[in-house]
Amino acid sequence: MRRLGVVAAVVILALAGAILYVVEKNPPWFERLRYPLRYTAIVRARARAEGIDPALLAAVIYQESKFHPSARSSSGAIGLMQLTPSTAKGIALRTGGTAFRVSDLTNPEINIRYGTWYLHDLVAKYGSLPLALAAYNAGQGNVDRWRAAGEGIQFPETRAYVSRIEQLQRVYRDAWHAQLYPAT
Repeated sequence: MRRLGVVAAVVILALAGAILYVVEKNPPWFERLRYPLRYTAIVRARARAEGIDPALLAAVIYQESKFHPSARSSSGAIGLMQLTPSTAKGIALRTGGTAFRVSDLTNPEINIRYGTWYLHDLVAKYGSLPLALAAYNAGQGNVDRWRAAGEGIQFPETRAYVSRIEQLQRVYRDAWHAQLYPAT
């Protein structure tokens, strides 16, 4: 009898969740489950330091690594913001670092600091968030060639990446607003 009660409770909760989902498409609580936010204090601090929207920063981290600090790509990118060692070493040198180690890229604070600085640098260089995101994904050389030829983003996967980051930025801004933009 007790088991039947537990099953009934689970069914009722599932139905209630489904009704809420239909009534309020993608409610914030659902989006918070679907799109986690970790390292919130670091994200806010680095976003503030570089003048980047914290929701944008969270979106890039989610897309790049799903907030897994030891994530590695087949192209050799490492960490939360998926930086290659050569890019990270350049960032370290340009920002006053002197003892860069590849293992630094699995440190959330260092990875987010370097990635946020790099994203800010790309926005400053291209004057456009979509182009900066395209360069983050496909490389500056590709974006420079496309611009020189008077073309838009030429790689379908990079166009999809830019669109996805823009969508995720809206999700993080809405679902995690209190955590990313705390009242001062």
